[in-house]
Formats: sequence, structure tokens, C-alpha cells
Amino acid sequence: MCKAFFFKLILFVCTFITSISVNAHTYEAIVAKIKPSIVGVGLYDALGVQTHQLKGTGFVFGNGHYIATNYHVVAEELDPKIVQYHIVFAGSGRNPQVFRAEIVARDPVHDLAILKIDAKLPAVTLANDVMLADGAEVLLTGFPIGAVLGLYPATHRGIIAASTPDVIPSVNANQLTTKMFERLNQPTLIYQLDITAYPGNSGSPLYNALNGEVIGVLNKVFIKETKETILEKPSGISYAVPILYLKKLALKQGITL
Repeated sequence: MCKAFFFKLILFVCTFITSISVNAHTYEAIVAKIKPSIVGVGLYDALGVQTHQLKGTGFVFGNGHYIATNYHVVAEELDPKIVQYHIVFAGSGRNPQVFRAEIVARDPVHDLAILKIDAKLPAVTLANDVMLADGAEVLLTGFPIGAVLGLYPATHRGIIAASTPDVIPSVNANQLTTKMFERLNQPTLIYQLDITAYPGNSGSPLYNALNGEVIGVLNKVFIKETKETILEKPSGISYAVPILYLKKLALKQGITL
């Protein structure tokens, strides 16, 4: 009986180790496939201290000419008195390619924007409109701390914690606004994530860890204390807009998915 138990224990350990190994290899393959589609979204400012400014993350979809990101990443009005325009950084390393971009669609309500570039880049696969279940394992790839040393996309892993109404959590009732109450009365469900992300991740694709299909667009991070301490003390709570809203926005513009 002891021998039988011993062999069962060995079998269990071997199966567990094999499972971990398979998952690790799966992640490697999926991340390697996604990374070429990850881009930086920024601004060219001819008179700025830094002419090429990275504002957030985006990803290529559709026919390879379209970039999805957050509306708040490109919401800043361009100054007509100086040379300014939106740009996209592609590739990786210290010398990425830079393409001029045009905003072709905006959705401030769901914090989404679509840009178009002349170049064609590898596109991601968008998931269907059904929201992924709570507890599902997901990956996130983007530029959490910008591109100080070059363009090096980083990947984070976590799970979907909940599908929750799209309101910003408040420390106390005094911080609740009329707009927040309106959203509670007519809630739009978004993904709440148990995953660490940072402001530079805005616009990053959230994708299924099992097949690499993009299920959402990261758009905000819950801050425990102040914006100044977010790098030092991340909350580990982030939010993403379900991909169905990006697909609706794209279809309104006649973009083939």
C-alpha cells in the first residue's frame, strides 16, 4: 500500500510539473506572437524639449493599418501654431520606427480611439463579443513606464477579478459625482483585473492567456494613494474596456475586422 501511494505521489508531481511546463511554453508562444503588434502611441512636437513623446500604448488590428488605444491617450488638442501631430512607434529597441498617425475614430464614453497609419504591421486577433468569465487567466503587454531606454514592451499576467460597472472607485461618498451615479443607474460592464499595470499601459491589449485573442483594452488603474506613488505602491487593481466596444467603433467607420 505504501508503494502504491508512493507511485501515485510521483505521478501527481510529474503531472503537475508537466502542466506548469506546458503553460510556460504556451505563454512564451502567445507573447511572442502578440509583441510585434504592440506599438507606442505618442506626439511629435517640433518645439518640445522632447520632440517624440510617448503617451501610451496601442495595438494593431484589422488590416494592419489601424491602431487601437485609449481616447485619453490622444485627447490632448494639437496646437495649430506649431508643428504637432500624432505618431506611432513600432518595433523594439533603441531605434524604433516612427509613423505619422491620423485619428479616424473617437469614443470618449468608452475611452477608445482608433488611429490609422500608412504602413502595414502585424495585427492581433480580436475575440468575440462574449465577456470572459471571472477567474480567467489573462495577459497584458505594453509600456508600463514609457520608453526611457527604448521601446521594450513588457508583459504582465493576472486574472479577471470581476465584470463590474464602469465607475471609478471612491474612497468616500463625498467623492461620488453625478456622472458616477448616472453610470451606476445605466451601467456599462467592464473588466476589473487582478493584475499590476501602470499609467504607461493605457491602451494595452488585454488578451486570453490560452489563445492570445484580445478581449479588452486597458484604460485605468486604481490608485491607492497619489499619482506620484503609483510606481512605488501599485494597487494591483486595473480596469479594461471589453473588446466589443472597439469592434462597434470600428464598424461605424467601415473598418473591416
